[in-house]
Amino acid sequence: MVISELDNRPWFTGGLWPEEIAKHLDYPKDFPIYQFLEEAAHEYPDNIATIFFDAKIKYKVLWEKVLRFADSLQKLGISKGDRIGIYLPNCPQFVIAFFAINRLGATIVPFNTQYVDYELTYQLKDSGARTIICIDITYDRVRRLRDKSNVELDNIIVASLHDEISRSKRYIGILTAKLPLRKRIHAQDISFQKMVDEGDPKAVPKVEIDPVKDLALIQYTGGTTGVSKGTNLSHYNIVSNQIQLTNIYHPPLTQGEECFVVALPLFHIYALNTCMLAAVNTASKMILLTDPLAGRPMLQDLLETLYKYKPTFFHAVPALYVGLLFHKDIKDYDLSSIRACLSGAAPLPEQVMWNFEELTGANVVEGYGLTETSPVTHVNPFTPGGKRSGSIGFPIADTDARIFDRNDGNKELPQGEEGEIGVKGPQVFSAYWKKPQETADVFNEEGYFLTGDIGYIDPEGYFFISGRKKNMIDVSGLKVYPREVEELIMEHPAIQEVAVVGVPHKIRGEQVMAFVALKDDETASAEEIMEFCKGRIARYKIPRKVTFIDELPRSAIGKVLHRELRDMMWKKAGKKRSIDS
Repeated sequence: MVISELDNRPWFTGGLWPEEIAKHLDYPKDFPIYQFLEEAAHEYPDNIATIFFDAKIKYKVLWEKVLRFADSLQKLGISKGDRIGIYLPNCPQFVIAFFAINRLGATIVPFNTQYVDYELTYQLKDSGARTIICIDITYDRVRRLRDKSNVELDNIIVASLHDEISRSKRYIGILTAKLPLRKRIHAQDISFQKMVDEGDPKAVPKVEIDPVKDLALIQYTGGTTGVSKGTNLSHYNIVSNQIQLTNIYHPPLTQGEECFVVALPLFHIYALNTCMLAAVNTASKMILLTDPLAGRPMLQDLLETLYKYKPTFFHAVPALYVGLLFHKDIKDYDLSSIRACLSGAAPLPEQVMWNFEELTGANVVEGYGLTETSPVTHVNPFTPGGKRSGSIGFPIADTDARIFDRNDGNKELPQGEEGEIGVKGPQVFSAYWKKPQETADVFNEEGYFLTGDIGYIDPEGYFFISGRKKNMIDVSGLKVYPREVEELIMEHPAIQEVAVVGVPHKIRGEQVMAFVALKDDETASAEEIMEFCKGRIARYKIPRKVTFIDELPRSAIGKVLHRELRDMMWKKAGKKRSIDS
């Protein structure tokens, strides 16, 4: 891709690209991710880095903890190229583990904390991670998987929330049963805190890292066949996207003075880059929340956190913006400190955007990205009058996005025509982990990553998403692939066949619905089928609605028409959804 080509693209020539925002940036090829934290600790040692249940850690202390933990990891034999699993909620230990693994040149494999046995087993085996860092709440699950020989694990490192929260919060948490009691760690396993305490910050060796070639992260994303794929993200991919993200804000970020709320899970690339790394890159505060929905009424803890700590940035998914707007006491809280909000992972309703802006005074814009793009590729401008409701905005700096024929990924379509969005840029991944064919399938002959999302470009260069190429469900930004749920439900002895689709939900965006055909002479209730799924897949994947049907609709060749079922439900809700399968 030549820069002069980019300058001729419609989002530049349309005349609406903000003059204040650079089109092209420099992306260092000798900058590993951990250097963001190392520089912040050197230049702003006494700035607060993390706030977690009122306990605060300064940047110089955070960096020392990282080095101590890295030294203890190397004593366990961890070295460059090893894959290390992080199975933690948002907490300081996640941040420490992330940068310590990164500092050793090893590869981080984040696991969704909602995963149950088989999901965790698959990704551990697929990634080859033989060390896992978990919280004591999930310790029994991890130990059981190892002891049953489901997975081969050399090390289980166990962290506890007790170690990183304030004494008063710990006492209240135990008293109210909100904080589980600390679990005993078996002799063969290792305490996270002990590793931090016993590590020598001066003993960590200098590791030669090639940011372009070396993997920083294997981030799992769903596959259209229902099988998770590990996305290979290099240091260069993630650092480049962080530089691109820093460039989008207007007015610009103020070094050392911002405050980010990390309400979305750090095991997801969206929060990891737009919140955690953005805070570290600017030596600013990050407020870590383990569960943004917590409190009575729901989201009460998040609301009180926003009020107490006066953040300047609150990046979230539409479900959180909607939830806050519906909170019964929302007007009693001053949230005017929030300067900017980025919404992603699901479409942002226009009315929600305007209502949240009216409530806070913040500039709320919608963006777009994928795990494979580290994650951001498009954002509506933060400049006055720059955004367009319903649009995902323009491609960010040095990102080329085009529309390709959905049946011929090498055929570019003219402006205004609807097709598959393809992107190219420094943030785009190189390959899926150990899946060469799947990798080849998503890149066209010119090297554009074909996203699977259907959209178009309007006359002024704004991009719009109109649907998905594949049958996928988006629950509050978390992806659900129907085949995975269908295969589980089919294990129920009364089920003849099943089709799973996404249906509208006013807060989550979508929820999972199952159309079920029973075997002759068999009976089952909707509640029974939902109960059957519990504990066997993550909660957000469990159907919230079950409808019984005599026979599933099929094409002339016998393929189940998910589209017909989904279109029927979206039509009932007065909405439109476009998919091809």
